[in-house]
Amino acid sequence: QVQLVESGGGLVQPGGSLRLSCAASGRPFSNFAMGWFRQAPGKEREFVAAITWSGGSTYYADSVKGRFTISRDNAKNTVYLQMNSLKPEDTAVYYCAADLSLDQIRRLGEADYWGQGTQVTVSS
Repeated sequence: QVQLVESGGGLVQPGGSLRLSCAASGRPFSNFAMGWFRQAPGKEREFVAAITWSGGSTYYADSVKGRFTISRDNAKNTVYLQMNSLKPEDTAVYYCAADLSLDQIRRLGEADYWGQGTQVTVSS
């Protein structure tokens, strides 16, 4: 089992920045590909970003490319999502996810393990 706990959400003005963190415990963190997803009210969950177990490759949804950066620190068992130039349409609950398969996260939008989510609200 892997336990994931997100933090760092909050209220930010348009154009602002936030950094989300996801702390993992349980099975060895470095075995897993990691991802971030989000779900806005009344909408389906959508893929935001993913990173390989080594951190060597990253992938982004078109809607966040150039504004968001996913990274990981395997020594700290933590994955991050740096969000810059935030827009009101970025408002959602953001979820961290872990899976042994990057494709499961990136292509299928699925994962074996999920965090509880953290709310991000972009509003003036």
